[in-house]
Amino acid sequence: MNFSKEQLQDFCYQIFLKMNVSEKHAALASKVLIEADLRGIDSHGLARLSGYLRLWEKGRINANANPKIIRETLSTATVDAEGGFGLIAAPFAMQIAIDKAKQCGSGWVSVKNSNHFGIGAYHAMMALEHDMIGISMTNASPLVAPTLSKERMLGTNPMCYVFPSKKHLPIVIDMATSTAANGKLEIAQRLGKELPSGWVQTKEGEPSTDANALKNGGSLLPLGSDKDHGSHKGYGLGAAVDILSAVLSGANFGPWVPPFVAFLDPDPNPVGEGIGHFFGAMRVDAFREKEEYFNSIDTWIERFKNAERIDPTQAVLIPGEPEFECYAKRSKEGIMLNEVVLEDLRELGAKMGIEL
Repeated sequence: MNFSKEQLQDFCYQIFLKMNVSEKHAALASKVLIEADLRGIDSHGLARLSGYLRLWEKGRINANANPKIIRETLSTATVDAEGGFGLIAAPFAMQIAIDKAKQCGSGWVSVKNSNHFGIGAYHAMMALEHDMIGISMTNASPLVAPTLSKERMLGTNPMCYVFPSKKHLPIVIDMATSTAANGKLEIAQRLGKELPSGWVQTKEGEPSTDANALKNGGSLLPLGSDKDHGSHKGYGLGAAVDILSAVLSGANFGPWVPPFVAFLDPDPNPVGEGIGHFFGAMRVDAFREKEEYFNSIDTWIERFKNAERIDPTQAVLIPGEPEFECYAKRSKEGIMLNEVVLEDLRELGAKMGIEL
């Protein structure tokens, strides 16, 4: 069944209001979630809504939080999200990074005491309207084993880099530092499908294609899947995200990051507060003349788009291109919800007295 973005955004908005979120914050949180579905990142959109509600019911999300700066220099800041929604804290922090970049050429903001922030692209892309490069990243619940380990130590720890262009769509590199995001496992579980090899391992550290491997005590693998295929590189990227997002801000890091699921309790001996994010904004004219940059980035895009193809029918894509195509399609035709997600939302709506 297809729904318009307005229908789904209003449903989210009403649910957030039921959680005693302010109208302003409810509208923003709803927009961030629906942007994920519009861009085809279904695992980070409406599918997460019931998870937020369960965390709120357990008292693990402060619905009335107001993020605030607790440390600051001309080009940097640290934000305390006050235990609230990452969907609110992340745009707040990214705007600070943009404002600082306007003054200093670049701005950098770390965030602690937060929760899941949706898709990284939403926040990083805020820089585009200012002709800036945008960066966003976050640590997450420990599901990924380091290279040569079977213990869950890192989250999927996504990072996003956004580069503005003039003649073409911007370049949006939005990726997990694990071979696959946990949301893709959830989708495979709903569809009853096996996973590609190299995504997960069993609790004994053996390769697996079982979509339920995590539920059975296994772990996700870093980008690269195993040492012979470069998993140490994915492990390094995930570690960098963890350090910038949490060690730098004062959030929990590594295995101490609190779980997103409400039925698991956070570590009773945390090393920080909540989960952490990191944001950056850079003015291109802080490095070279703006028109020179745009001429070069457009040339870059055109040359890569015209790279010699392996299969003449398969175009070479620029990072972010499939998501822009999905956004255009779903904005026009609506968003089709998976039956499992749809049923979950209907149950959520019935519980909160809001019809989908």
